[in-house]
Amino acid sequence: MSKDTRIYIGNLPQDIRTKEIEDLFYKYGKIKYIDLKNRKGPPFAFVEFEDALDAEDAVRGRDNYLYEGHKLRVEFQKGPRNRGPGGPRSGPPTRRSDYRCIITGLPPTGSWQDLKDHMREAGTVCYADVFKDGTGVVEFVRYEDMKYALKHLDDTKFRSHERIP
Repeated sequence: MSKDTRIYIGNLPQDIRTKEIEDLFYKYGKIKYIDLKNRKGPPFAFVEFEDALDAEDAVRGRDNYLYEGHKLRVEFQKGPRNRGPGGPRSGPPTRRSDYRCIITGLPPTGSWQDLKDHMREAGTVCYADVFKDGTGVVEFVRYEDMKYALKHLDDTKFRSHERIP
């Protein structure tokens, strides 16, 4: 049994609102606050309940729940709550997918962040990594996003945040 009262909600629709999150979770118990992150990248949220048992019920009741065509990911928050300068990051947990593209011809200065930013044109990227040999991997949440990336982003110019002098 967890004593944590704060849960993470991922795989939310792009146009989600705080009120809709409240509507999804109010039946599990008294909510202290909702923190919706939907300005950059895929939206996610944190919901804090007054009671840890209510949070457990919400995780059990809403994980893998189908909401507006999106299978919600609901779990207890991982890591520390506060993110200070230089401190640990507490964001959405890393998730993996079978909708994977292998990327070749990356510059040596390319980072996984640059690759993820470049591939976001195709859709929601859930994982990205680059390797020293100039290859990388990108995984998408949806099959359609992967297909779009293969069709429209193959052979496109990739820019790293660092310029080679």
